Amino acid sequence: MTTTSLPQSAAVSTASDGLPLTITAAAAALRDGTLTAVELLAKVTARADVLDGPMGVYIARSDEAAMEAAAAADRDLAAGIDKGPLHGIPLGVKDIIATADSPTTAQSRILRPEFGTQGDAVVVQRLRAAGAVITGKATTMEYACGFPDPSKGFPTPRNAYGLDYWPGGSSSGTGNGVAAGLFLGGLGTDTGGSVRLPAAWSNISGLKQTFGRVPKSGCTPLGFSFDNIGPMTRSAADCAAMLAVLAGHDESDACSVDRPVDDYVGSLAGSSVEGLRIGFDSSFLDLAACDPDVASLTRAAVEVLAGAGAIVTEMKLPLYDELVTVVMTAQFGEALAYHRTDLIPRWDDYGRPTRLAIASGAMMTAADFVQCQRVRRAAVKAAAELFGEYDVILTPSTLIPPLEPLGPSLGELLATILTPYWNGVGYPAISIPMGLTSGGLPVGLQLAGRPFEESTILRAADAFQNLTDHHLVESALVLEMLA
Repeated sequence: MTTTSLPQSAAVSTASDGLPLTITAAAAALRDGTLTAVELLAKVTARADVLDGPMGVYIARSDEAAMEAAAAADRDLAAGIDKGPLHGIPLGVKDIIATADSPTTAQSRILRPEFGTQGDAVVVQRLRAAGAVITGKATTMEYACGFPDPSKGFPTPRNAYGLDYWPGGSSSGTGNGVAAGLFLGGLGTDTGGSVRLPAAWSNISGLKQTFGRVPKSGCTPLGFSFDNIGPMTRSAADCAAMLAVLAGHDESDACSVDRPVDDYVGSLAGSSVEGLRIGFDSSFLDLAACDPDVASLTRAAVEVLAGAGAIVTEMKLPLYDELVTVVMTAQFGEALAYHRTDLIPRWDDYGRPTRLAIASGAMMTAADFVQCQRVRRAAVKAAAELFGEYDVILTPSTLIPPLEPLGPSLGELLATILTPYWNGVGYPAISIPMGLTSGGLPVGLQLAGRPFEESTILRAADAFQNLTDHHLVESALVLEMLA
């Protein structure tokens, strides 16, 4: 069976232990016979045996099922059956997404066991049909919300670039798992930035596609009108390979949009930013909260893109503060709608950060909710006008490098994250690595585009990664721990 070929931009890159760093590099090795799927799985499993404990990547491993899937992939490839770039590739799944071969807990004492008996979520079904090897369930914040609460007995995820730091959330285990090579890609979810924040702080790439582009049935909700399931990988090319499998309508999700899916992988051929109109909101770099290293790395990234032929113009995002306020208000109102029957009688079973965040939704009135929708409509109109002038909007993903796991309040953290805006309008946005701070911690560059034009931001991100190697930098800590 012949399927979409691998992007030409994928340079083969291999770690010191022989592990390919990207999905596209691993896929090439599987096809040229230098590596088998079973050998590839053995390499990531060996890393998990060493790193999972201190880093808190997995809540559950599926070693036996993964080995069966890897062996099946080898048989298929040997027989000339090629299911595409994910065939034989080890992937992790965030533990709010249902899988048939391992429990789903949402990292909570609250989730009813029957949620985990529904079988694979649609996105997991699609990954398995593409030949992917699911290695297990990755840690998250409880119900994709708040901060770690060690008192509840679940693993606390740690940053691959410093165990004293948080990898960001809520898709924490997928972020640090990809960064440390425990799997080559995985599924996260993004309601206000929960794919892009851990991508930025783990030195990997993470995509929030257009709302409705990927079905989210089989995933516990946080904000019904903001949630997305998206790919997290080292490279933009790898995100394209995963999105090509994940995207497409499914009637099980009422938010799923029925429209043709682009050739995300094929669109990367000859990726270039020549003539691309990029709007750069530099005002964030002047804020007191912005770390000087983030500001300098962002300006350096802009210089790379401008040097490659992009037309970069400074601008300012319309209704920014208003829309972010809407996202952070309305999503917890929507969360309360899901949790209200459990929140009062089982208050102590929820982790403290989670219950406080969800309970804040009770302070939103019906009038507040209506006003939120009015602001969202106004912001969508303003964003549409903005994209009449620009093809891509650029900002840093966050204003600061990684923090300690139990450091700031949620409000303090949100003041430094530039991701929620794009959840408010439902437009696609990707975070990609843009270098390490002077303290050796990763930060990300965010590129956003028009709705259903994921190919545009993927091409821009891929072009940037062809000109830089930030996404291929391995953590010195991980290498030391493996040694």
